Amino acid sequence: MAKKLGQLEAALLAYCQMRNLPTVRTGELTKPLRITSKQERELFSRMARNGILAPVRRGLYLVPPRLPLGGRWSPDEALALNTLMEDQGGRYQVCGPNAFQRYGYDEQVPARLYVYNNRLSGDRRIGSVALTLIKLADSRLGATEEARTPEGLTLVYSSRVRTLMDAVYDWSRFDSLPRGYDWIRNDLTAKRVAAADLVNLTVRYGNRGTIRRIGALLARLGASEPLLRKLQRALQPSTSLIPWVPGLPKRGTVSRRWGVVFNEQE
Repeated sequence: MAKKLGQLEAALLAYCQMRNLPTVRTGELTKPLRITSKQERELFSRMARNGILAPVRRGLYLVPPRLPLGGRWSPDEALALNTLMEDQGGRYQVCGPNAFQRYGYDEQVPARLYVYNNRLSGDRRIGSVALTLIKLADSRLGATEEARTPEGLTLVYSSRVRTLMDAVYDWSRFDSLPRGYDWIRNDLTAKRVAAADLVNLTVRYGNRGTIRRIGALLARLGASEPLLRKLQRALQPSTSLIPWVPGLPKRGTVSRRWGVVFNEQE
């Protein structure tokens, strides 16, 4: 190891490893290690600063199952995220760029983990794992699938269809339009998703802009009239127009049925 552990550091790791404890909390070590609360706080701070413990939040730390060569350790994404959400008693689903990469829509591997959840918002870091936490109402969480990691843990992802819908719904956060239209078109053509499933999820989890844009897309692709009417029934009457590609001038042909201006760049 790059740096020899002190007596208290070694005692903490031995105690946790002997009891198979993946986490340790403030107040748990004063008695077994026979140290004061101040000594415990300083020990946690020192070990976190040296990259041996990974702070999840104030007073909660992830402990390595064994100290790696070099002395520094970080949990993987699944361990970091699952520990955080279990501590908060929350639900989550990995979304956005991570889901785009998982389903083959984007080859770029994101440097952060984007997470819809019902507890926390904002950016944080657990070890080397960077998280962008997006808080949603309970009613907007759902349509998920589980993925097993090589370490045997489980990550909950937005499903393929939910990911496509969110590419349209959350376009400003994920910079996913107009690319998302091509993803939907290609998956429908390849029968990886069904138009009926996309419509059902859009009605359940989308907003007016999402419904209008997906309705306009499906109409262009020749979707059945019953599916289009189901989307249309979810909309309130409006005379306003929204751009097909956000951020571009609203110039182009207009779909009056959906209130969408097809402003694609030539």
